[in-house]
Amino acid sequence: MADRETRWGGSLWAAAGLVTPMAIRVAATLRLADHIAAGRRTAGELAAAVEADPDALERLMGHLVTAGALTRAGNGSFALTAMGESLRESHPDGLRAWLDLEGAIGRADLCFTELLHTVRTGEPAYPRRFGRTFWDDLSTVEELGRSFDALMGGRLTAEAPAVATAYPWGALDHVVDVGGGDGTLLIAILRAHDDLRGTVVDLPGPAARAERAIARAGLGDRAAVRAGSFFDPLPAGAGGYLLSGVLHDWDDEDAARILRRCAEAAGRAGRVLVVDHVADEGDVPDTEGDLRMLCYVRGRERALGRLGDLAESAGLRLGTVTAGGARSIVELHPS
Repeated sequence: MADRETRWGGSLWAAAGLVTPMAIRVAATLRLADHIAAGRRTAGELAAAVEADPDALERLMGHLVTAGALTRAGNGSFALTAMGESLRESHPDGLRAWLDLEGAIGRADLCFTELLHTVRTGEPAYPRRFGRTFWDDLSTVEELGRSFDALMGGRLTAEAPAVATAYPWGALDHVVDVGGGDGTLLIAILRAHDDLRGTVVDLPGPAARAERAIARAGLGDRAAVRAGSFFDPLPAGAGGYLLSGVLHDWDDEDAARILRRCAEAAGRAGRVLVVDHVADEGDVPDTEGDLRMLCYVRGRERALGRLGDLAESAGLRLGTVTAGGARSIVELHPS
């Protein structure tokens, strides 16, 4: 395979190309790596297994050979390279589901075809591509909602124990997980703190999934679920109001509205706790994540200083910052 620097267009064309990323995403969606690992090695066998056109699939796989995901033997059979192995469902990196074009994130990434519109207008690309907002899709299309919960919950699975034990959640008596999705993080926190009670607040779709997850976890006596929006008044009087991976989904105006709702419910005695990947000032920003937030929902990634400014606009001030594995637990107090 020719080095990208020696091909026509060089590294710029390679960086700008859409063909290889889409070929890999189609392979992920069709679960080609799993079928190859199971012994289906020819294009004909694979086409029958995934209900694809044999000629089109073989041409796709030919490009996957060029891209380094597959190898092809003289008899026409295909095998996985190390890159191809990472497309298996069982691979520890778990990337296949994130690339699946029929899943919540893989599908959402298609909105980047509307990036020019976003840059010109400042509007999110997702509604222009799909006709309604990202959140409306997740709330009304059950398959997308389940996919999103699984992806977010899977990412939290490895990190939740560290978050649950790094901070004295039990001292709060009652934690409201605002926008808590299917309850993955709250369940981990409740398991680590036997005397703590918790409530998940989210839209009806994720709230129903949280209710089922809490019941399966056997925590129904200490946890409740309330369907609602975090732009509306929240259950008042809890010791802590948890925002995990929420604020980066919103622009500054809406993020401040969410913080104000939390501050109102917390009163003078409670606190707001932001759990997220919060960069220190001067750190290299997550530019890819920032563009995703912009295109999906017009959100943004924020460093600690900008989070502090946002909190101040909502009547809160920065408190302690505690490391919880890869995430930070940022306390916000009434100012």
